[in-house]
Amino acid sequence: MSTVPIESLLHHSYLRHNSKVNRGNRSFIPISLNLRSHFTSNKLLHSIGKSVGVSSMNKSPVAIRATSSDTAVVETAQSDDVIFKEIFPVQRIEKAEGKIYVRLKEVKEKNWELSVGCSIPGKWILHWGVSYVGDTGSEWDQPPEDMRPPGSIAIKDYAIETPLKKLSEGDSFFEVAINLNLESSVAALNFVLKDEETGAWYQHKGRDFKVPLVDDVPDNGNLIGAKKGFGALGQLSNIPLKQDKSSAETDSIEERKGLQEFYEEMPISKRVADDNSVSVTARKCPETSKNIVSIETDLPGDVTVHWGVCKNGTKKWEIPSEPYPEETSLFKNKALRTRLQRKDDGNGSFGLFSLDGKLEGLCFVLKLNENTWLNYRGEDFYVPFLTSSSSPVETEAAQVSKPKRKTDKEVSASGFTKEIITEIRNLAIDISSHKNQKTNVKEVQENILQEIEKLAAEAYSIFRSTTPAFSEEGVLEAEADKPDIKISSGTGSGFEILCQGFNWESNKSGRWYLELQEKADELASLGFTVLWLPPPTESVSPEGYMPKDLYNLNSRYGTIDELKDTVKKFHKVGIKVLGDAVLNHRCAHFKNQNGVWNLFGGRLNWDDRAVVADDPHFQGRGNKSSGDNFHAAPNIDHSQDFVRKDIKEWLCWMMEEVGYDGWRLDFVRGFWGGYVKDYMDASKPYFAVGEYWDSLSYTYGEMDYNQDAHRQRIVDWINATSGAAGAFDVTTKGILHTALQKCEYWRLSDPKGKPPGVVGWWPSRAVTFIENHDTGSTQGHWRFPEGKEMQGYAYILTHPGTPAVFFDHIFSDYHSEIAALLSLRNRQKLHCRSEVNIDKSERDVYAAIIDEKVAMKIGPGHYEPPNGSQNWSVAVEGRDYKVWETS
Repeated sequence: MSTVPIESLLHHSYLRHNSKVNRGNRSFIPISLNLRSHFTSNKLLHSIGKSVGVSSMNKSPVAIRATSSDTAVVETAQSDDVIFKEIFPVQRIEKAEGKIYVRLKEVKEKNWELSVGCSIPGKWILHWGVSYVGDTGSEWDQPPEDMRPPGSIAIKDYAIETPLKKLSEGDSFFEVAINLNLESSVAALNFVLKDEETGAWYQHKGRDFKVPLVDDVPDNGNLIGAKKGFGALGQLSNIPLKQDKSSAETDSIEERKGLQEFYEEMPISKRVADDNSVSVTARKCPETSKNIVSIETDLPGDVTVHWGVCKNGTKKWEIPSEPYPEETSLFKNKALRTRLQRKDDGNGSFGLFSLDGKLEGLCFVLKLNENTWLNYRGEDFYVPFLTSSSSPVETEAAQVSKPKRKTDKEVSASGFTKEIITEIRNLAIDISSHKNQKTNVKEVQENILQEIEKLAAEAYSIFRSTTPAFSEEGVLEAEADKPDIKISSGTGSGFEILCQGFNWESNKSGRWYLELQEKADELASLGFTVLWLPPPTESVSPEGYMPKDLYNLNSRYGTIDELKDTVKKFHKVGIKVLGDAVLNHRCAHFKNQNGVWNLFGGRLNWDDRAVVADDPHFQGRGNKSSGDNFHAAPNIDHSQDFVRKDIKEWLCWMMEEVGYDGWRLDFVRGFWGGYVKDYMDASKPYFAVGEYWDSLSYTYGEMDYNQDAHRQRIVDWINATSGAAGAFDVTTKGILHTALQKCEYWRLSDPKGKPPGVVGWWPSRAVTFIENHDTGSTQGHWRFPEGKEMQGYAYILTHPGTPAVFFDHIFSDYHSEIAALLSLRNRQKLHCRSEVNIDKSERDVYAAIIDEKVAMKIGPGHYEPPNGSQNWSVAVEGRDYKVWETS
């Protein structure tokens, strides 16, 4: 006899004689499902409550046996009718706020001390160095030995790391104190604060903290405690730049004057991750054919389940017929929301759902408060139900390992897709035929390309709705008999969201890979699908962009084993990983007979034939460069057969050895895109993006409205790769800079009413971004307008193209706003080919509607989406931006 156990239902609650429990001033059923409707008598219901009582000492689990008349009796037997059981890990991010303080004080006569402290608990490290009198530039040096506090560790030859410690037991402050050597020639102390638990770096106004100890220290907006006319310790004169032992003994340093104490505070916030879980159990009642689902979680506070049911072979949410659990309401006419009931011990909550047996599954997400939504690795929680009593529910891994029989719907979709491919082929032939015409047919070709984009998006939507994952191999196999049609790799599924997983300072810890591993679950829960890792090879520069031995993967970011473990970790949470491939240039191991560095060692021991002939610095014997030269290192001649062969072998080796899924290609402006196509065909990446970077158009210092020439150069490079790789949309970033900074939002619509960047011409190949390790971080070569970053993210995370989010912004005060926008993009299934209708592009406001289901505006001006058949509700909003979604 099959039974429906309710031990999970009664584990944390009990039913009193009136089946209600008093909590404060209100009463409620202590379970989500109204059990009274499932029993034939109140007496029986009362007997259950009495038998369970408030004690946890039940001898056996209580079960309900359902009858054909939808009644139930109580049994004390363990049920074996569980059809699904899973414990989902979830991570909840909370924001802790506090302060960083810097204090200079005189502890005793002529003995001064600089203290740095933090009021938020954590494993804090002071990463610091000094600048000496006469130094130029921004490079740090290590301080004298007697200035280094106990426990300090030298980092290479430029910095010191000192842990902060609690002042005393029970004290909430962490602090480190540095005794200043007043006899040295130290001009300033530089530092950043690092949180070892999260890997986050805390700076001052986007730069290092700098405490000046003498006058005339350059002020880049990051000085702490500086007074007008003199440094914190006053003027320092007659200090030699370098001193040998004898001069140090004989020369005296003039007493420092103007010494003043100071105390300065800066606010700081930290994201703290708490691990929780959601336990889901589904059972089938054979008598009533109902699916009984219990949800239990240890999440604190009020937890609301937003849910829908699935039918017809899709995971599209639908509202089931009544009855619904207690405390259920309709949400925007497209989902139900049910508040889970608190457990009696206060540690979490639970609920029970009784659903029609013909349904195929239950989809849900959890909401903790107004801004906190939780899902499972970027996707909705999904509870599959049995399609027949003899078919057990398999795990996703088991399903993937089995060959799948095509359904009639899949066969039909496949036939329709072939028709689309035929149309695309015909359109491509149209473009080819127009090429030979002497008349200007650019507009005709552009219209044809738009039609191809639409057809490709339609074809992909069929694949996405009929298969669990896009299979590039499957498409290639299906098209094997059509040699004139080639589906190129490197462009992903169209639904990618990219995270740049490092900044300019990430190499300094020496263990960045390990620090990233700790963030894998959080990045997956935010909805990222692709992670861009820094260059992995041995490099002359610590950041990795001056590679030397390509096969040596022990870098400043960690060892090869740590890199491989990191890739495996991100694969485990469903995130694909891009390697940063620097192919344009390579640093040599040896000098030639003229003393020029152009001979290479290691496994790829090329000679000077591998260096282009027109690079004036490195005396190459190769052919002329096919692009622009990078003057800091030998530019590689990709026209050489042996060079291309070696690079293709190296890329394939990286795929196999490390597990990379694709590439971020550095400085692709330096060599022809046709070589990139060759490399992509060999390595077959899932996703690839090139860094094609050059200047936008300006007239007398003012940015031109028309940037078609700039985006055309990027599109030309993509076209040279045959579309095998996308490119960063530098055009969009530049236009956003001026539009937001000067309140000229009219710039965000081109003369044809389309987005003015690459995303307006070739959205499936445009990777949009607002900041990266070069433009932002501590380099700040082209920093996004300060305070307007979220407007930029509101634009790229709602628009077509593949958006990329910078690591520093994710783990900053923008975290919750970025998370909300990521959730919206995933929830509304926005993708690289989504359709944009620009509604407003005026002086102080830009507004657009995307795929007829998301509306957005940026700028201080007013905008509301138009009234009509759609019901708009605010999904995300912040300073000078707002995003709506349809209900």
